[in-house]
Amino acid sequence: METDQLSVSIKENLKNKFKQHTAKIGVIGLGYVGLPLAVCKAKIGFNVVGIERFNEKVDKVNRGENYIEDVDDNELKELVQKGKIIATTNFEAIKELDAIIICVPTPLTVNRDPDIQFIQYVTDQISKYLRKGQLISLESTTYPGTTEEVMLPILEKSGLKVGEDFFLTFSPERVDPGNERYNTHNISKVLGGVTPNCTEVGVALYKESILNIYPLSCASAAEMVKVFENTFRAVNIALVNELLLLCDRMELNVWEVLDAVATKPFGIMSFYPGPGVGGHCIPIDPFYLTWKAREYNFHTRFIELAGEINASMPNFVRHKLARVLNKQRKTVNGAKVLILGVAYKKDINDSRESPAEDVIRSLRQDGAEIYYNDPFVPEYSVDQENFKSTELTEEFLSYVDIAVIISNHSCYDYDWIVKHSNIVLDTRNATKEVKNNKEKIILL
Repeated sequence: METDQLSVSIKENLKNKFKQHTAKIGVIGLGYVGLPLAVCKAKIGFNVVGIERFNEKVDKVNRGENYIEDVDDNELKELVQKGKIIATTNFEAIKELDAIIICVPTPLTVNRDPDIQFIQYVTDQISKYLRKGQLISLESTTYPGTTEEVMLPILEKSGLKVGEDFFLTFSPERVDPGNERYNTHNISKVLGGVTPNCTEVGVALYKESILNIYPLSCASAAEMVKVFENTFRAVNIALVNELLLLCDRMELNVWEVLDAVATKPFGIMSFYPGPGVGGHCIPIDPFYLTWKAREYNFHTRFIELAGEINASMPNFVRHKLARVLNKQRKTVNGAKVLILGVAYKKDINDSRESPAEDVIRSLRQDGAEIYYNDPFVPEYSVDQENFKSTELTEEFLSYVDIAVIISNHSCYDYDWIVKHSNIVLDTRNATKEVKNNKEKIILL
């Protein structure tokens, strides 16, 4: 009876700290998810400690210098000056924290298997300093089962019991970099705890700074939500990419077709083709699901096929470019190629998993002379070869044999680009509104 009362008091005490904003919040990993989250918590009064392995990021945060597009520069500086946010590389800070939110990368291995080494390392570090009355919440995208099968055994080595002494949840990040409408505060928060008490405590934390919380029955369900969300997008993008490949054979304009499809007021969602998928989620998350499915002797053929189609698109860009040059009586070998945009999507500075990398790599292998311009990414590296963004001038555009639009940044003057280019291969339909010199534009 005393044990039950003690566990209730631990839970209620922690919930009250969250409600009164007296809890000390830790965010491990101050990247595109972690830093906006830290700011979100600090803005409503929580004291936040960011734990980050890179000294450069720690020093920048402690100077109030922002490096994440979705964070307001002045807001971060003010919160740091007030002492609401501090950063450190020392995991010993965990001793003083009431909630620890994990926002570390979850990449793939060279064999396209899940790489959760950062989750494991961080959990090991937390276990060294774990005490009664703490909440640990994993936000990093991973396969269903990670929270209970990987993290929980490590944490319980401390001798503390989950749901009574400490609380463990999974609540996936849903950040969309560059999205001006939806952010950490107003995107609904899905959450699943290892026990009902864990879910209850997790909800108590997140509801203080996020508008809508959607609790689930368990952590694995929440993990499945995240990987399915991005798998859904990957599969539908693959569908329109396959339509593009067919329309190319049939000499039809796939963009015209998709614009017409979008006029239907029901039963359709708009997805668009392109040179490949990029970013921190879509090229990676479906493989987490397919990997986990094999444990149950289940093969996700639909998802794997979508992955194959999306992965083939940079090579299609390569072949299309060769065909375009061939009609100009030129070869890829020796051609001067300008890549416009290396970010994985428009109007952001994030180039992770960008299709530009595979396009550049394949064209270099074919002997092309590569240049690039991206106002958001001043430097770019492919296979340890460093490139610098080349300034766009009339002379330079006329100098290169072909310009290839990979990222359709809004700041580009496409009329001007087309006017001064010899030929433009547009993989995003970015030149849709261009009125003059249409004969210079080739759509993917």
